[in-house]
Amino acid sequence: MGPIKWSTADGTKRRLGDWCHVHLPKFVIAPSLAITLFVVYGFMLWTGWISFTTSRVMPNNEWAGLDQYVRVWRNPLWHIAVSNIFVFAGLFISFSIVIGLILAVLLDQRIRFEGVLRTIYLYPMALSFIVTGTAWKWILNPGLGLEHLVQSYGFPNFHFNWLVDPNYAIYTVVIAGVWQSSGFVMAMFLAGLRGIDEEIIKAARLDGAPMWRVYVRVILPMLAPTFMTAIVILMHLSVKSFDLVVALTSGGPANSTQLPATFMYTQTFSRNNLGVGAASAVMIFMTVAAVIVPYLYSELRRSGNAR
Repeated sequence: MGPIKWSTADGTKRRLGDWCHVHLPKFVIAPSLAITLFVVYGFMLWTGWISFTTSRVMPNNEWAGLDQYVRVWRNPLWHIAVSNIFVFAGLFISFSIVIGLILAVLLDQRIRFEGVLRTIYLYPMALSFIVTGTAWKWILNPGLGLEHLVQSYGFPNFHFNWLVDPNYAIYTVVIAGVWQSSGFVMAMFLAGLRGIDEEIIKAARLDGAPMWRVYVRVILPMLAPTFMTAIVILMHLSVKSFDLVVALTSGGPANSTQLPATFMYTQTFSRNNLGVGAASAVMIFMTVAAVIVPYLYSELRRSGNAR
């Protein structure tokens, strides 16, 4: 039995297989695309609408203008969350990039067991932030973690109680976040380093430049796109940070580790302020968009110019 054919309006013969080759992928993708549009973007629009209503325990359509946004900025807890996100994001991004870059440079020296070390450094990124937060909660717990271990080895005056100290608790979140993300940043930089033409490095070395100057003057400037990508991804992770804080500190002690994402959750599900939670969610989204959209625009523009 030969291939199925049919006649079109212009009398040409087309194979059913050709039609499927062109249109079948669209039918396969259509359900997931429709679900994504509804679940993700539909609820984003719904959240934006709720932020302009008087919704509290349950959503309603009574228009409130910018009242919910005013309530957000009058809430002292929001100011704590905003100040914490600057501290957390600044330290998280800086240390992740520095540590990731150092690890990438070391692995780029073609050392032995590179594959094993790369896997070890990348493994934390395979864990969820809930697992990471729980593990570091045990490690930093003064009663059974690092402090207890060091004291049991004969150093009774050693103290590391940042986890329960409101002045230092936010830095424990930074430690856990950097531990999980620096390996991922290392992989990005290592890929960038392996993509640099070795002839350029050899030429710089022939001119008598020491290796550290080659890195500073030649290699690091060529890694500028990798730096930008790493910063954007890490900033996106820091602004959305929620599960790491919940697992590690639950926003405490004394709300000292509250971030915008935890503020949104608390207001929506614990305080029954749906409108306030929606308004804070919109501001988080606008912050992420302010980072992502210019980056995507520059990438698209650069790819267009490359063509």
